[in-house]
Amino acid sequence: MTKLSVNINKIATLRNARGGNVPDVLKAAKDIERFGAQGITVHPRPDERHITFKDVRDLKKIVTTEFNIEGNPKEQKFIDLVLEVKPEQVTLVPDTQGQLTSDHGWDTIKNKDFLTEIIAVFKSKNIRTSVFVDPVIAMVEGAKETGTDRIELYTESYAHLYNKEREKIILPFTEAAKKANELSLGINAGHDLSLDNLAFFKQNVPGLLEVSIGHALISDALYFGLENTVQMYLKQLK
Repeated sequence: MTKLSVNINKIATLRNARGGNVPDVLKAAKDIERFGAQGITVHPRPDERHITFKDVRDLKKIVTTEFNIEGNPKEQKFIDLVLEVKPEQVTLVPDTQGQLTSDHGWDTIKNKDFLTEIIAVFKSKNIRTSVFVDPVIAMVEGAKETGTDRIELYTESYAHLYNKEREKIILPFTEAAKKANELSLGINAGHDLSLDNLAFFKQNVPGLLEVSIGHALISDALYFGLENTVQMYLKQLK
């Protein structure tokens, strides 16, 4: 079964909109684990507009499943945080300052030297590494050359076209996954995966180890409740 890691950024966004500690990010993380999710994901950005660096430190103390920290390793503050907290996994994402959300994967060929160097730093501390990539064979091959443990397939294009041409749009993801399996790279995926499109993605991406889902899952929880929503997503991954 593919593992579900829940990105709790949006819970922090709601808390920060009002100040104080409602909703409680730490309690939400513990409850999400209790409801069956196999991981907690956070993506602290330099402006700390949702998950704060303090949140990351506090979450490390209470998360009992896999803790996954996403972010841009070109930010020294991010590197220092990851090395301090030592999560089970760090996912390297090429975000820029002030970016609304992640919108592309790494060019693993042009950034090979940089990625190789920073991945070696994280792996020296026994932190599993994953590199955010588009579903392009050359980028998967380039990721292998960096020494990363896994790739995370950026799934926005799949989600965007799922209702119009899912049979066509899934093909590059299937091929990228086959190449990753051939190269002994672990496969994660994330971005705009939802109850509508998750099962089909899982069925057509061989070797999918983990999905990271935040925005859609937290939005669904407004209607279905958090516990029920986590269970609904887990069902899609069976």
